[in-house]
Amino acid sequence: MKIDIHTHILPPEIPKFKDKFGYGGFIELKHQHVCGKSCGADMVDDSGNYFRRVDPNCYDAEARITDTIQVLSTVPVMFSYWAKPSDGEYVSQYLNDHIAEVSKKNPQKFIALGTLPMQAPALAVKELLRLKKLGVAGVQIGSHVNNWNLDEKELFPVYEALENLGMCLFVHPWDMMGQEKMPKYWLPWLVGMPAETSLAICSMIFGGVFEKFPKLRVAFAHGGGSFPMTIGRIEHGFNCRPDLVAVDNHVNPRNYLGKFWLDSLVHDPDALKYIVKLMGSHRVALGTDYPFPLGEDFPGKLIESTDFSPEIKAQLLYKNALEWLGLPEDSFV
Repeated sequence: MKIDIHTHILPPEIPKFKDKFGYGGFIELKHQHVCGKSCGADMVDDSGNYFRRVDPNCYDAEARITDTIQVLSTVPVMFSYWAKPSDGEYVSQYLNDHIAEVSKKNPQKFIALGTLPMQAPALAVKELLRLKKLGVAGVQIGSHVNNWNLDEKELFPVYEALENLGMCLFVHPWDMMGQEKMPKYWLPWLVGMPAETSLAICSMIFGGVFEKFPKLRVAFAHGGGSFPMTIGRIEHGFNCRPDLVAVDNHVNPRNYLGKFWLDSLVHDPDALKYIVKLMGSHRVALGTDYPFPLGEDFPGKLIESTDFSPEIKAQLLYKNALEWLGLPEDSFV
């Protein structure tokens, strides 16, 4: 069995939210048709600015050809945290209704993660309660929420609700820091994304999130970004300047290794071995970023081609995902 905790999907049709809300900035899909059938679509904002091209497997569940069980989440550009709270709630509900329905139609292949209007924590908690009733396993959030990092006390009610409801949390980088300084070479994706993930992990550690919510099950995308390779520096900073670093939490950051999950999307066998050694073989789960170019083309190939024991491979390929999702091992028998 393989369970991929990191895949993205969109609804086949996205409403013109600009017309509904009276202001722009929202993403639309411009389908390209051949013989009356969509053969791909451009993601553009409602002013016509191009974001990216997507193939049908990004918005058509039946086109997702894989023998892997996929945990579905929206494309991060859809978070819309900048929108007015009630509008953000509407966008989240639209996306969540679609993703829940896809999972409901094929529960042996798809597991749904919702999205939340994180700019309005009270509305986010309200949507969490609705998602729980829909049978959604958890949610995906961004590496920050507008000007809030993930240690902001305003976000604690969301973490508390996730913990109490037994729902998992997937943190994905978005709106990359410093991207205005990186206009070339695809650097926001190559440099900014790893830094964003480390920002999220460090914010949650130093902000005491894992102390206050010890049962919160959190996974971070892209193998934890730059965090695993810089944990030595992070710990040294904690030790040499506690007056600057340990202001909200006095626990050594290294103590949190093994307290959260990373996906396996590192594209390098030595890097995979390193994060498994660092985090423990029970805290790394298969993730591919399907169906995007920076993803793993053959789900699980990196894990299967590395000289782990069969037991560890089974942990990485599906068992750790089941624990993070809060599902029993016989869920897909």
